[in-house]
Amino acid sequence: MGTVTIGVSIAVPEPHGSELQQLRAGFGDAAAHGIPTHVTLLPPTEVDEASLPAVEAHLAEVAAAGRAFPMRLSGTGTFRPVSPVVFVRIVEGAQACTELQQLVRDPAGPAARELQFPYHPHVTVAHGIDDAAMDRAFEALADYEAEWPCTGFGLYEQGADGVWRKLREFPFGGSVVPPQAGRAERGSVPIR
Repeated sequence: MGTVTIGVSIAVPEPHGSELQQLRAGFGDAAAHGIPTHVTLLPPTEVDEASLPAVEAHLAEVAAAGRAFPMRLSGTGTFRPVSPVVFVRIVEGAQACTELQQLVRDPAGPAARELQFPYHPHVTVAHGIDDAAMDRAFEALADYEAEWPCTGFGLYEQGADGVWRKLREFPFGGSVVPPQAGRAERGSVPIR
């Protein structure tokens, strides 16, 4: 057995995922159709193929202890000039994503790894394209809004063709989405 490149992420659900993917392609990002729209929890990581069952068991344990939480996207941000990325901001759910990625990357676990940059949850909409196209992406999505209950995450593998494909979905063990902070309480939303 050899090595595989894996990633763990929260998928942006439909119709938002396809919409943002199409917009990303329209800005000239050639990688757009090979990368499902997502929030990264574990960036591309090379592992021994034989360790995949241990990674899956670890992720199942993390998910079983987790609870669904509200996610809300609003507006744009950028990592330029440090990194050529324009993204849609996560304005609700960012803390939960941060805590979740720490559990996924547990230093004692099979998916342990150091990050190149401090973790900042986001949804990439342009990466590595010319500055004018990056500016267009930043401006075009400045008023973008989307929200949904995050009910789990997925394990993905990057194929030899550069396309990311889902290997398995990991639903959270909790059964309700807590009320959204700062909004009129609507009660918990059942997810199962």
